[in-house]
Amino acid sequence: MAEALRLAERGRYTADPNPRVGCVLVRDGECVGKAWHERAGEPHAEILALRAAGDQAKGASAYVTLEPCSHYGRTPPCADALIEAGIERVFAGATDPNPRVAGKGLDRLRQAGVSVNAGLMAEQSEHLNPGFFRRMRAGLPYVRAKLAASLDGRTAMASGESQWITGLPARRDVHRLRAASSAIITGVDTVIADNPQLTARDIEVDFIPPRRVVVDTHLRTPTERKMLCDERGVVIIHGGAMPAREGELIHAGAELWQVTQGDDGHVNAVAALEAMAEAQLNEVLIEAGPRLTGAWLQAGLVDELIVYIAPHLMGHESRPLLALPGLEAMAERLELKMIDQRQIGNDLRLSWRIGGGEDI
Repeated sequence: MAEALRLAERGRYTADPNPRVGCVLVRDGECVGKAWHERAGEPHAEILALRAAGDQAKGASAYVTLEPCSHYGRTPPCADALIEAGIERVFAGATDPNPRVAGKGLDRLRQAGVSVNAGLMAEQSEHLNPGFFRRMRAGLPYVRAKLAASLDGRTAMASGESQWITGLPARRDVHRLRAASSAIITGVDTVIADNPQLTARDIEVDFIPPRRVVVDTHLRTPTERKMLCDERGVVIIHGGAMPAREGELIHAGAELWQVTQGDDGHVNAVAALEAMAEAQLNEVLIEAGPRLTGAWLQAGLVDELIVYIAPHLMGHESRPLLALPGLEAMAERLELKMIDQRQIGNDLRLSWRIGGGEDI
């Protein structure tokens, strides 16, 4: 199963919106076939492993990181293919959270006389697919927020100057993080101030370009911004009908999603994330200013915080990492749990899970 998980990892940049799944077939103590799911619409890991094994699949055991599917989607059911190939035992990792599967694949295998053992390294399988599990269970994507700051927690000089806080290796690492995301989210203030491209570039692996999403309650996005001047497209999530601006932005190439507004007069963050989940976006990355990032974090909608810390000081007059109004007592602090730390060039990349929780 550990080998199947390593194989599944190879679909990190390309399997979206499907889960990353690996499969290993073993017969008489030897591996006779192994594969991973590469792209949505293409054969699943089990099918590719069966093809690799050929006739040797008969009587073999299958180790698959996620419950084999039992329904017809873009491809036929994998459970049926395992049965037809003569697989005798199936060791499954996590049970598929998709309501269309949710145990049905394992039941179909058992009914056909296949020995089934479920739950082997299930936690690792879920952690490999946090967005897929979150979307299926809660109707929301898994949300990461990425920030870059000086050692004293500053993200820009008082003038707004911010290029570059971190070194080139860290910036390249951010592009890999973008490439592994279903979408990159920013706010309209960042679009106006920084005119970002929000693309994944100079990546040495094949990947699906992430969608670019701008949260813009009142449709203030200028039509000449970089994101509207290329062919990759941009989604603008707004909070009300503004026919004149809608026409301008659609003509400029934007896709508009209207959602409700919250009590604060801004786009309702939960509604925005629900719309993203409806569009099958599993893992989304926030690259926005301190206000939007802080507001979504305080609303409990950020699952993971990734901060690149640069080895320099920018002074107390520079702009802060996050805007977190209302925190006045130590008891009101937001708890974080460290899940990863590593050096990237001269910078540090620190990753925390919000609230110290581990559930996906």
